[in-house]
Amino acid sequence: MRCAILDDYQNVALGLADWSAIAADVEIQVFNEHLGDEAAVAKALAEFEVVAIMRERTPFPRSLFEKLPKLKLLVTTGMGNLSVDLAAAKEHGVVVSGTDILKYPTAELTWGLVLAATRRIPQECRSVAGGAWQTTLGTGLDGKTLGVIGLGTQGARVASYGKAFAMQVLAWSQNLTAERCAEVGVTLASKEELLARADVVTIHMVLGERSRGLIGAEDLAQMKPSATLINTSRGPIVDEAALIKALTDGTIAGAGLDVFDQEPLAEDHPLRRLPNAVVTPHIGYVTAETYRIFYQHTLEDIRAWLDGAPVRVLTAAK
Repeated sequence: MRCAILDDYQNVALGLADWSAIAADVEIQVFNEHLGDEAAVAKALAEFEVVAIMRERTPFPRSLFEKLPKLKLLVTTGMGNLSVDLAAAKEHGVVVSGTDILKYPTAELTWGLVLAATRRIPQECRSVAGGAWQTTLGTGLDGKTLGVIGLGTQGARVASYGKAFAMQVLAWSQNLTAERCAEVGVTLASKEELLARADVVTIHMVLGERSRGLIGAEDLAQMKPSATLINTSRGPIVDEAALIKALTDGTIAGAGLDVFDQEPLAEDHPLRRLPNAVVTPHIGYVTAETYRIFYQHTLEDIRAWLDGAPVRVLTAAK
């Protein structure tokens, strides 16, 4: 039996779990580079019965399941993956199993981007490396306003960081209630009020029909010229073209981005070159602690499936 481990960008998968537990039954092949479009993925995986994927890096829509008749087990990191068509998997006889995931790393990276963008940390690092000294003027956070869009697990944690930095915290989402805001200790605001008042706007929403394109050109225009936008959720929640224009024109002061419309980000993408954009390669969840859980549970999922008793099985919502 053959197993493919996809998108192991850092080449760490085999070192973070004891794969000897399945070595007698499974031949493992690791793909460190992204395979590309669906046709390339289908060609590369044609002979594999088991595939392990990392979050949404390689989507598995119905059309891909149709191209992989040998596939029997798909393991995704996390206990939910919107890029996997679970109904199609079931129809094609493919078991889909998941893994646990840590809750805090993305919130921590969010705050790293807040500090990096507002205090111009990457710019100063580059200037020191180039022989210069103190070339920018950052802004502090104490007494400023943090606007949190989406007050779930991640948003609430980031809100607590804002309060620790003595910021005033506003929150908004379509269904957010005053009761939830009181529970977290933040102030409920309208979308318009949040955008107009916040010095830092940070997004913590699941990508869906209601959130796709949620922040567009008109929304960016409502923000202060001194404000910073942070997105560690999903790229398409923000109109990328509108954001690039806003950063280029100075409509907003800066952005900290960990997610993009297309990933990996193209080498010639404008966001790689904008001096007021702090850009990281979707590493919100990428920590040693998270990956140990991911790959250990992936191993356990495969072993359980081989033994005829699959665990952490994901099913489509009814």
